[in-house]
Amino acid sequence: MEKITIKLLAKSLNVSIATVSKSFTGSHEVSEATRKRVLDLAKELDFVPNAYAGSLRGHKSKTIAVLIPEVADSFFSTALNGIEEVTLEKGYQTLICLTHEKLEKEQALLKELANGRVDGVIMSVSSETNSFDHINAFIKKLPIVFFDRVCAELKTACITTNDFECGYIATRHLIEAGCKRIALLSISNALSIISERSKGFQKAIDEYGLDTGACSIINCSQQANVNYQLISELMSGPDRPDGIVATVEKLTTEIYMACADLGVNIPNQVKVICFSNQSSAGILNPSLTTITQPAFEMGKAAAKALLRGLKNKELDLTDESTVIPSVLTVRNSTVRKK
Repeated sequence: MEKITIKLLAKSLNVSIATVSKSFTGSHEVSEATRKRVLDLAKELDFVPNAYAGSLRGHKSKTIAVLIPEVADSFFSTALNGIEEVTLEKGYQTLICLTHEKLEKEQALLKELANGRVDGVIMSVSSETNSFDHINAFIKKLPIVFFDRVCAELKTACITTNDFECGYIATRHLIEAGCKRIALLSISNALSIISERSKGFQKAIDEYGLDTGACSIINCSQQANVNYQLISELMSGPDRPDGIVATVEKLTTEIYMACADLGVNIPNQVKVICFSNQSSAGILNPSLTTITQPAFEMGKAAAKALLRGLKNKELDLTDESTVIPSVLTVRNSTVRKK
């Protein structure tokens, strides 16, 4: 099927390309009757004009899209601040697109953005993303830089933190605090960050000789009520864990609520550590021990990498990949009994 373009619309309607273009912008130079003919045909052929095309010069929109799963997570909101500090300084606008952890939404957004609406994309993949054909197709048109949740198989810049090491450090911290039955709470089998954190968890369990049957990886969901029920069941069992590693920030609330409702004391009966950037970690009761990710710095690094790639088309973006270490912040949720 022939690609639908403004030129094809103009030919079909026997009008000029300028007339079609002006019809989409609502120009007073085009009669209402002609404008209606243009819009009706466009609708019939499922043609969506590039709203940014008229403002492009030299194929530059001066806009960067940022695809992230959500903004409620403090990691992503902080990373956005880092991205915008760089892009605004360089005269670029930031278009924020939310996938809501849905692969289908991610695919649709990339397809829409590929029409030249943006110059490039900074992206953290959804928890459902287990195939990368849609991303690979986009990269053939415009550059992408990954941060946090990456697709290492694709040849571009990946801005990450030391997830494997942090999974190990978090688990080792619980072991050294006296824990022997440790559960790692996961949200996806596909995400690179969860995979690496799980491997670090397993290394610590093996290295310290803990009973692997008493230490497990629990797959949670994206729904808070489901996670609350799952954690409640986990903490109600006779062999409940005495240590929990939460791989994402959103699980914190459900852990604290389930333990409070069941009368399970943190940290005396279960110690909790979470990968989290939330500023409220220090005022929770008890205050939450965290693996704090360098979100702002990762956002800045991702933006700088993409802008360097846009400036120099010959640049190999894989050379821009970097790992920025996270930090263990010990608080009361993992304090050892005296």
